[in-house]
Amino acid sequence: MPGILLRTALCVATGGLLVAGVKSGDISARAKKLHFSSIVVDTHDDTTQRFLDGKFDIAERHDDGSIDLPRMREGGLDAIFFSIWIPSKVTGTEAVNRAVAQIEAVRQQVSAHPKELALATTAAEIRTAHKQGKIAALMGVEGGHMINSDLDALRKFASLGVRYMTLTHSGNDEWADSSTDKRVHNGLTDFGKDVVREMNRLGVIVDISHVSDKTFYDALEISKAPMIASHSSCRALCDAPRNMTDQMVKDLAAKGGVVQINYHVGFLSQEFRDAEKANPEINKAIGKEVQERCGDNEACQLLEGDRLTRQYVEQGKLPRVDWTKIIEHIDHAARVAGADHVGLGSDFDGANMPYGMEDATKLPKITDALLKKGYSEGDVEKILGENTLRVMAEVERVSREMSKR
Repeated sequence: MPGILLRTALCVATGGLLVAGVKSGDISARAKKLHFSSIVVDTHDDTTQRFLDGKFDIAERHDDGSIDLPRMREGGLDAIFFSIWIPSKVTGTEAVNRAVAQIEAVRQQVSAHPKELALATTAAEIRTAHKQGKIAALMGVEGGHMINSDLDALRKFASLGVRYMTLTHSGNDEWADSSTDKRVHNGLTDFGKDVVREMNRLGVIVDISHVSDKTFYDALEISKAPMIASHSSCRALCDAPRNMTDQMVKDLAAKGGVVQINYHVGFLSQEFRDAEKANPEINKAIGKEVQERCGDNEACQLLEGDRLTRQYVEQGKLPRVDWTKIIEHIDHAARVAGADHVGLGSDFDGANMPYGMEDATKLPKITDALLKKGYSEGDVEKILGENTLRVMAEVERVSREMSKR
């Protein structure tokens, strides 16, 4: 979740595939075959916020947002990390309790649809779900403030199925600096380093999206397992502090990690980011209208923020950002660190999506575009999900070894 604003069936027959979300002429037969035979993993989606009012049913097709089971099936999305997110300003036991409520909301969706969804906590469980024709549901805590500086809270989250934690969100927590807040800790505190060590022991992936550059390097030094940037893009293409420098991408990759590219327009397009800076009143106006329409309903805030931003684009007040920017960032990261270290972290339902990537049905376009750029089928499979599965398996291995000591 960027925090810039207030925030089917798959038919595989002998000769073809049914892809209702993408017109048949949009992608090649080769891309369809590869996409729907691969395991496609998205490491960051904020659909969880929609679960909280008890009215949203993920099994039904919706005409708003980006994620539901019919559209995931049509887009070939096989595994999804639902974000457990609380604003950074919410701290203490309230943050812990609200995080647990979101974890339970995800688990309830899985329980309600056992034929469609499978709760997964390991790479092997994702592969098993795929073989069974189910979509794997996973969880990542987006912000270390939700553990309330208590390792027991971290352990509780892990026991409930959480498999990554973003060390910070948009604000600093008590033990780590964020990329979008004033530096107060000079990276990780001693307790923050203990958090990373305990995450390694528990088999919870260390996620460095949102953290300051110094926090990133502190975590990289401490972690015995590879890390991820679950929803970050490339700073060389869009100078947002939430994005990663080329050197950071290289250093993450050197220890086996993966950067999962974020689809938010403000992290993809320098032109869009410059326009926001040049016209700060636009975001203020969007924020005000979102607040008036949604109050404290965070799911409503996210969806309305995206819709209102598009209105400003259509009025010519903000630049249009096309989905091909995602490909530019994937390609850049792959050129910097190799195709073994890039993945997908959309930020669906939590950010402003580019034109042509409004929801999960559009995902086959990524496969098609990468093949057309000359990527091998093996490398495309890695980017779609195998790289993330590899990191998960390695994190699990490290956890097993640490637990033996």
